[in-house]
Amino acid sequence: MTTDSTEKESVKTTVKHYVEGMVFADESLLRQAFHPSCRIIGHYHKALEWLSLDEFIDAIKTEGPAAKEVKPFWEVIDLDITGDAAAVKIIDDYAGMRFTDYLSLLKIDDRWVIINKLYYYHES
Repeated sequence: MTTDSTEKESVKTTVKHYVEGMVFADESLLRQAFHPSCRIIGHYHKALEWLSLDEFIDAIKTEGPAAKEVKPFWEVIDLDITGDAAAVKIIDDYAGMRFTDYLSLLKIDDRWVIINKLYYYHES
């Protein structure tokens, strides 16, 4: 397996599905981006969250989608691929909040999926 630009673009596509799925409350995109057994972990308003994918999707759906004209903001800070494992650090905005996400991805059946999301919420 190579870490050429094709692999990097495939990883970025998974990250894009995650961010757009979150911003637009699109369950299909979120399920495409994440492994079903993943965990979403971080402190949200100083309380520890340790969510399953279903709990994460429920929280996103409760918040609701952003307006269609909203352009999701996300920036890849670091992307590292070794074989079928990848780590991505991104900064993204969701519902007026800024997050730094550390995403662990694994290539399963020729498709990159997020197996873990560790996040930092930038409280003002």
